[in-house]
Amino acid sequence: MNKILDYLKRPLWIGIGSFVIGLLIGWMFLGWLVFPVQWTNAAPADLEAGYRKLYLQMAIEAYAFTGKSDDANLRWMGLEEIGPTVMAEIKAAPGTMDTGHIAAFESAVTTVIGAVPEETAAPGAVTTEAAEEGEKSGLPTLLIVMCVITLLIGGALAIYFILQGRKRSGKGIRTPQMEAQEAAQQAEWTDYSTMGEEAPMMQFMASYRLGDDLFDDSFSIDSPAGEFLGECGVGISETIGVGEPKKVTAFEVWLFDKNDIQTVTKVLMSAHAFVDAGIRQKLETKGELVQAEPGNQTILETATLRLVARIVDMGYGQGALPEGSFFESLILELAVWAK
Repeated sequence: MNKILDYLKRPLWIGIGSFVIGLLIGWMFLGWLVFPVQWTNAAPADLEAGYRKLYLQMAIEAYAFTGKSDDANLRWMGLEEIGPTVMAEIKAAPGTMDTGHIAAFESAVTTVIGAVPEETAAPGAVTTEAAEEGEKSGLPTLLIVMCVITLLIGGALAIYFILQGRKRSGKGIRTPQMEAQEAAQQAEWTDYSTMGEEAPMMQFMASYRLGDDLFDDSFSIDSPAGEFLGECGVGISETIGVGEPKKVTAFEVWLFDKNDIQTVTKVLMSAHAFVDAGIRQKLETKGELVQAEPGNQTILETATLRLVARIVDMGYGQGALPEGSFFESLILELAVWAK
């Protein structure tokens, strides 16, 4: 979930995603379902190969029956440039047709496409001038569509590079998530070896800033050999007051062990929440209640894992709510050992 949110914060990915979604909607939904292409007034030349051959066979038989060369020429012109090819196929495999009828039709028709005047062209046949006119009428629409797509892509790229430039120059909009990430990077890690303790198997740094209403950091716990052992994390447990941003008054620290049936949870509470009977009663079912203070440590243990959560830094927000009732910031170090 966090990775998806990170991608949504990047303008480039937003632009790419919007383009793909728009393409799918325009092409598949509108193009195929709402406004599908409908063919009308197709000429015999546009038929499938088998039907073109059948069409010419019927034209030959009709000429043999009526002897009208004008009608034969009109039907021949409907095949346009493909006519000689279809005729060659019939002559190569006449089947039950009379070869004399084929020869008579061939001698009667005009073999030069376009020799028949426009007013005598076969019904449904597309003349050269009409085809050129159709291409001309469709060209502006195609150009407009291409220009719109180019502008959308160019606009997305321009926005992306502008935002990237602002970020590099330090003039971009700083989100609570960005501030929390920077604070976590600057936080000092605990060196347990200098304290005479065994170094933890894994260490993580979770950081919160007021305004990050979706704060929920989780980390995978793996053995040195890469085996998955469990997960740990910290997220919002309880808020106080109304309005935005959310005023967080308690966090949940949790530890999951794949070899244990129960996830262990402890609740880090603000000074106000810790002494408020109503809030305490509400949160008691979630886990052991602990008052958050800078430097304090709380331990979570499962069947095969041990986690020490240390508050590296924290601060309370100011406002109309009681003093010490909600967090402005919190940096929590999570160190994990295998038991």
